[in-house]
Amino acid sequence: MMSEQEFLSSPWKREHSHPAFNDSSFSIRPAPEFSTGEVVLSSLYRAAGFDGVSEKQVPSLGNDFRKALDKERRRQRPAGRLSPEAWRTVVDRLVQSPKVSKQSSKRFLSLSPVIPDTALYAGAARLSGNPWNPGQLIRHIITLGSPTPTFAERTWAELHEALSVAADDDVWARWLQTEFEPRRPEGVHWQPTRLQLSDPLPEADRREIAYPSKQFTTDLLGVMGAKSAMTRRQWITLIEALLRIGSVSHVLWLCDVTDRLWRAVRAALEGRADAVLDGPGAIRSEILSVRRRMLSFGNPAVPAIRDLASRYLSARLGINCVLWALENLEAAPKQLASSHDIHGFLATISSNAEALKRRGVIGTFNDLQDREVRTICCKKGVGANLLEFSQYTLGQRQTMEQALRGYDQGYFLRKKGDARNAPWVLSLGPAAVLAMVHCCLHAVEGPRSVQRLALHLGAYGIEFDLHGVNDSTLGRQLRMLGLVLDSPDAESGMLLVPPFAA
Repeated sequence: MMSEQEFLSSPWKREHSHPAFNDSSFSIRPAPEFSTGEVVLSSLYRAAGFDGVSEKQVPSLGNDFRKALDKERRRQRPAGRLSPEAWRTVVDRLVQSPKVSKQSSKRFLSLSPVIPDTALYAGAARLSGNPWNPGQLIRHIITLGSPTPTFAERTWAELHEALSVAADDDVWARWLQTEFEPRRPEGVHWQPTRLQLSDPLPEADRREIAYPSKQFTTDLLGVMGAKSAMTRRQWITLIEALLRIGSVSHVLWLCDVTDRLWRAVRAALEGRADAVLDGPGAIRSEILSVRRRMLSFGNPAVPAIRDLASRYLSARLGINCVLWALENLEAAPKQLASSHDIHGFLATISSNAEALKRRGVIGTFNDLQDREVRTICCKKGVGANLLEFSQYTLGQRQTMEQALRGYDQGYFLRKKGDARNAPWVLSLGPAAVLAMVHCCLHAVEGPRSVQRLALHLGAYGIEFDLHGVNDSTLGRQLRMLGLVLDSPDAESGMLLVPPFAA
């Protein structure tokens, strides 16, 4: 078992955190790093159907695929197969994903994840080392957001089926699959994987806590159900948009939960009368539920994300300092997996407050904060990774070629202006708007007020001011996409129209 001294020497190493914190239902795992929407989707393909293909293998498989592509050009065309020149055009033009400016000089495959096999050769978070696994994050989100373990397993199986190229997919997707599949590496097969359930939240917590992964899991089923209403590429864009907001909002919610838990821990250490909240019900509403909007329409997003990440990192240090001090007092909790566990944790701190003060736990925390200030300010390490993950997963891709700037339609952040240092503001792309409108309407019959969309976005921690919606960017997008029964005087009474209604 790790010790307090190991934690104090390297506080950001996961293995040095207290086991109760690491195994908590509310810990961030796996630790996010840089990603984009396509990286998350590609990694999900691998997690859902290519068991045994790790993120680390992807760049190497991509290099092998590129070499095989070059060799095909020098060989005679196989019977019944596409000519090498035509196949090269398909890979380099039709399924290529545009690179951003910083990648212009790097030689690697960049493929759009339109079918499962493209994820074997492209879409890793990094081109070297041991990249993190966004697909495992989505797996964990589905587990956490499902009402029961059985529901989670069924959803995971349905996701694999939806991501597969089947007879009901369009001709382009089926043809592409027949060309990619014979070139698949030996021993690699597309088949369902196990969900690998972690310890679930208790039923009462799942039912009563409002949290993004619960909304995401419901929305995922809705988007999967709409697959037959559009082409494969259109549907993949919608899935990608949902993965982007689902993964980032989950991580930001956990940042906020950790910060709120640390505030409650500080209150218990200070001996405040209201420190131990009135039972698990109060823990659910005051600490664990989405209580405030994390991002706001039309406003700069990066400062808000940095603030959430910074407060999370400080809280993470503080909670671990207290847990290790309680461990030395032989009073540390075994787990923090539910609202009941957190209530007991706060009660334990309150009853051991004097002993914890004598051990100088607050002084230890302050010293750690001073020493790790660059990480806490998101200038390096874990903090910088959290900021990059959120910004680039939600942000519109800044492609190297100006003509391809419209490639990314599923973004949630866009640059406000053309300047290099222009702020990133919360503004949904057309595919993101379609995804959110469909998700908030798929379970109801007929049109609903735009107020329903505002409530739906609120479940992901997004603040949407209904005042002036007619003249807003979102209002114009809704009209352009034919998603509202327009009325210039309706404002919040504007009616949404289901985008894929028969």
